[in-house]
Amino acid sequence: MSWISIAAIYFILWWVVLFAMLPFGLKTQEENGDVTLGTEPSAPGGSHMLGAVIRTTIVSGVIFGIFYVAVVYYGFSFDDVPRIGPSQG
Repeated sequence: MSWISIAAIYFILWWVVLFAMLPFGLKTQEENGDVTLGTEPSAPGGSHMLGAVIRTTIVSGVIFGIFYVAVVYYGFSFDDVPRIGPSQG
């Protein structure tokens, strides 16, 4: 694997994990007890992006580490995908 492909895979993985992690840790204005006049009570109570970015980076690093070990040290590739499932008889 080249450094460009490693960076591209991590970049794509990071963005996918970011959108999966965004709802975690989110508190609404209603839960905080501070509803701004003219907004929905279910609107976010404040910015939580720093926490989401930190969680995303940690989870992405773990997932990418597992992927990297499987590809580099165990030699898994797309050619091995049909052999992972049960055989067709």
